[in-house]
Amino acid sequence: MNLRVVLVVEDEPSVMAFVRTALERNGYSVVGAETGVRALELLREQAYDGVISDMRTPGGVDGADLWAWLADHRPEMLAKLIFITGDIVNEETAATLQRTQAPYVEKPFRVRQLINVVERIVGTAR
Repeated sequence: MNLRVVLVVEDEPSVMAFVRTALERNGYSVVGAETGVRALELLREQAYDGVISDMRTPGGVDGADLWAWLADHRPEMLAKLIFITGDIVNEETAATLQRTQAPYVEKPFRVRQLINVVERIVGTAR
């Protein structure tokens, strides 16, 4: 059986490295995107088993925009989207989480927290 491939959208190198390492050590394959714009380019090219996206990314495409794009172009992937946020008290972030009902992991988080959500939403690695 093939590895599950997860697209991770995160602009902070340390957070990207943490998430990538956690996922790969648990058997997932990771494709990284530093911006929402790059994530959309990658999503136009192929589908992923899951998407983990920071709520706030540089370049004009944030987590809410990514969710909206998936809703329009790859609605089957909406159920496989997980947000990462360090800004849950922000009204805009809270409204997006409420509107989308997407699962999220709040920064800072532990490896086990992340993997538990990924296994529940994306499925186990193999």
